[in-house]
Amino acid sequence: MQARLCSIGGALLSEVRFGADAAPVWVFGYGSLIWRPDFPFAERKRARIDGWVRRFWQGSHDHRGTPDAPGRVVTLIPQANARCVGIAYLIEHDVFDHLDHREKNGYERCGVTLEFGDGRTDGVMYVAPHDNHAFLGDAPLDAIARQILVSRGPSGANVEYLYELARALRDLDADDRHVFELEARVKSLELDGHPTAA
Repeated sequence: MQARLCSIGGALLSEVRFGADAAPVWVFGYGSLIWRPDFPFAERKRARIDGWVRRFWQGSHDHRGTPDAPGRVVTLIPQANARCVGIAYLIEHDVFDHLDHREKNGYERCGVTLEFGDGRTDGVMYVAPHDNHAFLGDAPLDAIARQILVSRGPSGANVEYLYELARALRDLDADDRHVFELEARVKSLELDGHPTAA
């Protein structure tokens, strides 16, 4: 398997082919990987990365929306002095086959330094750069909330993704203003009777 190079922020991964004897690697999850790990892992730990923020700026044509009506999912955006809390999983290299397929809609693998409560280590994360085909970018919070509320794809309703992520971040005692404000706005729209995904 050949790693895809990261074209933004984080360290570039070497174009190497991982052999069966390669050491396990830590993968940082900051979105659905936190609450829906559908892959084998040897260890799972709370982790933090510095210099990145989580934003609902990536379009989802394959999981939480469709090509004609994409949903919104998170990616990471470089930001000085920022911190992003998530979950790191220690995986074998053959798990990347599954993860590359899961994250195929615009995401690239990037090297990153993971901060644990008891130290730090090198790891890998998936990031959707701003020039990928599915990148939607920033928008007013209300517009993002309305898009999430009406979007649905093969993996389910976009609101489920948002609500599960918010719940998982609270379980991690992670403060993420963007996610929590978006959650509150979507819930407010639901209470107001705004149409939701069919």
